[in-house]
Amino acid sequence: MDNNRTIRLEGMTDLQAMSMIGPEDRNLIVLSQCFGKVITFRDSTFTVQDCDQNVYEQIHEVLLALYEVARKNQPVTEQDVTYACRLVASGETVHFDEFSSEVIGRTLTGKAIAPKTKGQLKFVRAMEDYPVVFAIGPAGTGKTFLAVIKAVSALKKGDVKRIVLTRPAVEAGESLGFLPGDMKEKVDPYLTPLYDALHDMLGVEQTDKLIEKGTIEIAPLAYMRGRTLDDSFVILDEAQNTTPAQMKMFLTRLGYHSHMVITGDVTQIDLKSGTRCGLLDASDILRGIDEIRIMELTSDDVVRHPLVQKIIERYSAASETKQK
Repeated sequence: MDNNRTIRLEGMTDLQAMSMIGPEDRNLIVLSQCFGKVITFRDSTFTVQDCDQNVYEQIHEVLLALYEVARKNQPVTEQDVTYACRLVASGETVHFDEFSSEVIGRTLTGKAIAPKTKGQLKFVRAMEDYPVVFAIGPAGTGKTFLAVIKAVSALKKGDVKRIVLTRPAVEAGESLGFLPGDMKEKVDPYLTPLYDALHDMLGVEQTDKLIEKGTIEIAPLAYMRGRTLDDSFVILDEAQNTTPAQMKMFLTRLGYHSHMVITGDVTQIDLKSGTRCGLLDASDILRGIDEIRIMELTSDDVVRHPLVQKIIERYSAASETKQK
């Protein structure tokens, strides 16, 4: 008995079809892997082999969601496919329109930057609504990138007069004192993700000019001591490597007309054994204050290679097993 089913999306152009199936059919391959079915595309029609009604409806829903993206002449990525499959499989609705309408900035080449997951959307909206936002989640969830983009956008609009980007200076057991060069040369390798996001938005030359003028300040966390940061967008990255004392020092730098975003991944704590994590400490102590939003992103919000999500989930499961 032939149990193959077909799905045809009305009005789909050849260009939209190419976006849907992806380069070298990569999107189609990912979609097939997600549902464990052979899915082919020919003559504007998707064919799903050996498929029952429930799976057919799920695949149809995923394709409709991806079609939303293609109809706006935006590229459909493998991550879009994986995320849509994940939501549909868990019984949630997928509306990429909701994400794409929340543009928070544009790269130097004009590419719109918008959240790609529900968790990222909540994070972006939290940065709009709260003066202090904690974003806690695994690698690849876009915490740092989105925070820097939001900071640059606020600077361009005149909402703030400067951007302050900071990180704990000692990570992974390495001490700055043993690294060659002056303080900037010692610190810069730790701040590469921050520079990358700035370069995407402003370009290298403009970033360097704003740093030279002091409009953008990139410094180790210790440099924040004794200061009050007014009219600033302040980002503390890799906050899982702060002590409670450092976190308290940082948070009490908040000045008038300023925003603070604190990002970190509590699965990658490099503090010495027995040292309490300042990020966990702060999230426990400050939870429930109306003006502070504490967000938790998950592996569902990973926007890197789909394999990254699987790696994170395996490590999380292994960690839970050890704790038991």
